[in-house]
Amino acid sequence: MGWNNQCPPAVAGLPSGTGVFAVPGLSYAQYFHGPVPQNLPPNLGGDIMADNFTILVGTVGQGMNVSGDSGQTWTKVRQPIPSECNIRALRVYPDNPHRILAGSDGLGLFRSDDNGVTWESVDSPANDLQVWSVAVDPTDSNTIFAGTRPEGFRSRDGGKTWDKLAMGVTEECPIGTPRTTNIVVDPRDSNTIWAGIEVDGVYKSLDGGDNWIHMPDLGPDPFHGDIHGMAVANDSIYCTSPFGFATSLDEGESWDYHYFPKFNPTDVRSYCRGMIVKPDDPNTMFVGNGDFIPGVVGCVQRTKDAGKTWAPVDLPVEPNSVVYWLANHPSIPNVVAAATIFGYVYVSTDGGDTWEKLDKEFGEVRALAITPN
Repeated sequence: MGWNNQCPPAVAGLPSGTGVFAVPGLSYAQYFHGPVPQNLPPNLGGDIMADNFTILVGTVGQGMNVSGDSGQTWTKVRQPIPSECNIRALRVYPDNPHRILAGSDGLGLFRSDDNGVTWESVDSPANDLQVWSVAVDPTDSNTIFAGTRPEGFRSRDGGKTWDKLAMGVTEECPIGTPRTTNIVVDPRDSNTIWAGIEVDGVYKSLDGGDNWIHMPDLGPDPFHGDIHGMAVANDSIYCTSPFGFATSLDEGESWDYHYFPKFNPTDVRSYCRGMIVKPDDPNTMFVGNGDFIPGVVGCVQRTKDAGKTWAPVDLPVEPNSVVYWLANHPSIPNVVAAATIFGYVYVSTDGGDTWEKLDKEFGEVRALAITPN
């Protein structure tokens, strides 16, 4: 086995049983090559090499930041996305892991076809609005959605023309104008669209977004309907709010809440933000948790039994605020990324069992995505 402090040569033609590996704790340019070691740590030796995925971080005031080597080095996007703008939404296209849609504050939508290296503007009625969420139909990637304040827009031709979503969201709520923080195309039937509103609960469309139904309240307090995260899996609808994690087993007609432990006895509640479902195991889910928003402490909660029981994962550095957003991708199902609102980014490459905090820190994070290289 030989060590090499330079980037490795092309690996085509390596004999069976050999490989090129990056080693945690070493510079990204330090590799060894030779026979595959038999006693690698659990996060090495699989299909994912240390430089095999891209992380995208959308911020407040620091624009879009992209790492093509799993978080070791970063590039700030400068054109056409201004380096000081706010990015609140990111979505990787289901049919093309290198195509990414981003939503901004007052600058509309942007799209990349090369893992976030270069971008183009996508003209839409959201050009002058805050874009809080974006979604792509997994069965027809020409159908895209943008969630704004208070409702949103839909395009059926890849962003060339748009229709307003006539959802019927209330014009005022406890935080002012509501925000469409989530739009989810139901994986069981792409004509069913779910939307989560901050603060106006859950809306559902059964005809691709033409008509909408306001689903029953999630609880007695208006902030039970302050929807932050949303997913559809296990024939269930899942949401997060300031109160916790909500599950509906009857297509949104009724909801059961799981309330996480408070971080401090004086906390009003244990606050929840983003959530994701593990692509290859829908019983495993992750929720961003904290003492409040922005908060001073946070954690990542994980369930392995579809929300029946939960436990915080072991992060190497205590979060400095609520864990605001999480990200994964079906092509790399064991890679999970999590970000606090005040700029810490964590990555796991073994499905959430062990985590690393990245050296790079950001001011305020509002969007997060990962995708394979």
